[in-house]
Amino acid sequence: MDSVSQVAPTEVKPRPAAVKPKHKGSAQLFQNPVLERLTHTHIAGPLSIFFGVAAVSLYYSLSRGLLTGMTAFGLFLGGWLLFTLAEYLMHRYVYHMDTDTPGKAKFQYTMHGVHHEYPKDKTRLAMPPILTVFVASLLFFIFYFTFGNAGFGLLSGFVFGYALYLFVHYAIHVYSPPKNFLKFWWHHHAQHHYRQDEVAFGVSTTLWDHIIGTMPEQRDKAKADAAHNH
Repeated sequence: MDSVSQVAPTEVKPRPAAVKPKHKGSAQLFQNPVLERLTHTHIAGPLSIFFGVAAVSLYYSLSRGLLTGMTAFGLFLGGWLLFTLAEYLMHRYVYHMDTDTPGKAKFQYTMHGVHHEYPKDKTRLAMPPILTVFVASLLFFIFYFTFGNAGFGLLSGFVFGYALYLFVHYAIHVYSPPKNFLKFWWHHHAQHHYRQDEVAFGVSTTLWDHIIGTMPEQRDKAKADAAHNH
């Protein structure tokens, strides 16, 4: 078998809407065992990296006098808000892109379709640490060279929002809904997975679903919750 065929993803198709998600097991994405292993990760790795980058970015900018306390706080909130919009747009337009070509179908399945097919696979709820480091580094260069010293504050809020999204998403899929106000997040995301995958794209917040008009219909709430708790 040549080297190209070893690293190419296995032939997959996007999950048809009529197929119910599997609640056990994990899909094989790559024939190459090393690449396949890299698609699995413990949530602690990415969380530690993103929370660490947020803390170091704030500490460095404040300790070196690059930002004042109030400015850093405002930029942090701005970066966090920016992430929530990026989260929504990525989920809606990239992870749920039209799969009208084989290439798009393969990309969409590898990036997100596999998660809809195996929503309980907790080893695929975050990107591997090596990819996390790459993304964090790329975000640093983008924010710093675009906004200068203000980029430290924006970066800290953005990656903090990223880490919070990963934590919320992991908790939703791994743990049962809590018996308090936090269960709203479980209900919202369950409808996206089990009833209406064309709505409810926000995970860490429903803000942009409300603003853009992609909130799910409440009549499907009970059915979605029952499927999530299966």
